[in-house]
Amino acid sequence: MGYNGVVCFPSFNNQSIEAWPQDRIEKISNAIDTLNPFEDKKDYFATSILSESINLQFDNEGRILITEKLLRHAKIKNSMLFVGQGKTFQIWEPTSFEKFRVTARKKSNINRDNLKWEQKLNN
Repeated sequence: MGYNGVVCFPSFNNQSIEAWPQDRIEKISNAIDTLNPFEDKKDYFATSILSESINLQFDNEGRILITEKLLRHAKIKNSMLFVGQGKTFQIWEPTSFEKFRVTARKKSNINRDNLKWEQKLNN
């Protein structure tokens, strides 16, 4: 059986908590390992993502207990919002997310030509 939980860490892109499956953390860890071991950027990524990560197991009801440190980073006090991101999700303070959502919508509209995908044709 696979890992029964998520790996959470403070987002360094915004004021939220990143929640990733174990295999995605392993993938980014492998990517960090490919960097020159003597370059500062390897330490920066490892510190920002890996050293700040915490494995959170699901309980019998599918819940997780989020640490105080993570809650402080996201400024979550009374309520939180889970935001799907495809293979990952983020946990936000609802008012902070609403502000981010408005900005993200505007920037997505401006940059929509950058979003491309391949269509596979059946032969």
